[in-house]
Amino acid sequence: MTEPARPDDGDRVPLEPPSAADSVSAALGSAARRAGLDPAKHASTGAAVWAAMGGWRGILESVLPSLAFVVLFTVTIDPETRQGNLPLSLGVSVGLALVFTIARLVAKSPPSAAIGGLVATAAAALLTLFTGRGQDNFVFGFFTNGAYGAAFLVSVLVGWPLIGLIAGYLLGEGTSWRTDKRRRRVYTWLSLGWAALFVARLIVQLPLYFAGDVTALGTLKIVMGLPLFAPMVAVTWLAVRALSPRRES
Repeated sequence: MTEPARPDDGDRVPLEPPSAADSVSAALGSAARRAGLDPAKHASTGAAVWAAMGGWRGILESVLPSLAFVVLFTVTIDPETRQGNLPLSLGVSVGLALVFTIARLVAKSPPSAAIGGLVATAAAALLTLFTGRGQDNFVFGFFTNGAYGAAFLVSVLVGWPLIGLIAGYLLGEGTSWRTDKRRRRVYTWLSLGWAALFVARLIVQLPLYFAGDVTALGTLKIVMGLPLFAPMVAVTWLAVRALSPRRES
């Protein structure tokens, strides 16, 4: 019996590992798709924005723990020490985050967002109890905004705007958008817009942190959260869809 012919090793074409840009694009695109920004699922901008915010549950998970902390801290401020009741304020805040996490687990819905919020809320509470300063409940948010802002800004400086990488993955076109000057320019400006959002939060909120104004700091954190996030998602979504290649039906 003759053995089947085997391909010569010299005829084999080695598989090239994905480039760094492709890997980053896939990671960011997958995260965006999990957040609800999937062009295949949402035809309207409103639906995409609503999905990105996580619906009513996502909004409550994002706002209520911080709101509870700010309100309780403010109404319990001691005129002499200028500090509110930290154990009460932090306890209710962490408790709400825990309730949201349990609710997701019971409903068997993806708990990653709620768990992430719970961990962040608990870590901030521990730091605040350790220092005894209410403003330290917002420290981790500064690092998060700084990291995101730096990532978007650096991506523009090196010529690989993050919005382009995300859009390329979601639209299934990889990095081909870089050959289109118009799209590359729009993605650059969109990435700069996101960087400006994160930097603006730091510029406005850091002085309040150093001044120890917990009430104003917490209020602005909420105001500069979803109310600014939603319009940025809408603008980005509209621009990406307007520039995306038209597919034949």
